[in-house]
Amino acid sequence: MDELVAHFGSLAEDARLLDAPEDRPGRYRVLRGRAETAVWLERVLRERVDIEHPEEAARRIVTSPEAIALLAADTQGQMVFRAAELQRRAAGLEVLRKVVDDTTATEHALQRALEGQHWIFGGRFVGEAAHRRLVSGDEVDIPLIRGDGALHVVELKRAASLGGPLVKRHRGSWLPSAQVHDAVGQAVNYLVGLDENRRQLREELGIETRRASATVLIGHPSVQSSVPEELINEALRTFNTHVNRVEVLTHKELVDNAERSLGAPIPVQSPPSGETVFGW
Repeated sequence: MDELVAHFGSLAEDARLLDAPEDRPGRYRVLRGRAETAVWLERVLRERVDIEHPEEAARRIVTSPEAIALLAADTQGQMVFRAAELQRRAAGLEVLRKVVDDTTATEHALQRALEGQHWIFGGRFVGEAAHRRLVSGDEVDIPLIRGDGALHVVELKRAASLGGPLVKRHRGSWLPSAQVHDAVGQAVNYLVGLDENRRQLREELGIETRRASATVLIGHPSVQSSVPEELINEALRTFNTHVNRVEVLTHKELVDNAERSLGAPIPVQSPPSGETVFGW
């Protein structure tokens, strides 16, 4: 019941930003990104600037192309946009971490939490491809576009709900487990299919796949608590240096890296005294 009340409360807040498209009279829409920006602007105006009606001012700004253009051209306006974008990213990252830490989360839940957040994978990527089924018989989880225009495939496996270990001990060293190798093999098969259909994909979809690469997101240090997180990450990084075109990361390491890019402190393993230590 509490969730239902919260949901309707959220709808009521968004209703303040209803917009009527000129080509569809009698119909109304709420643009999610616009609503979030308006709420943030309202708070800034209310707390930082003396203005009689901050809510109306925020609504006027986000619904006016001219006002948006002026803000974009102004140094302080650009700071507002950047701050709003950072807030949006931080909110999306918080949702993702909850899913990553959830011991019951499915691959589909992880995919939903990652959609539309290509920035999490680093500055090399400029967006997501519109099509996931690029080759007959294969459907990639998240198709990203690199800055050079080439495709990058993200293959998702379970995070904290992964069954089985991520690494194994072999002759005094830690090596990726069989299921990590299987996931990498699956990603490699995708890349082979993309290579073989390169001309068709470029002509029909405008996607370059000759230099395509892949990331495998798999597991969480909690699935193998007997092995320190740093040893797991080190084993995967060592493995990555010997694999062409495919990188393996745990879901937790991806989220930690993204939080560092936002300048947020990352909690790390507590020392024996019980004090919490933060990394940057």
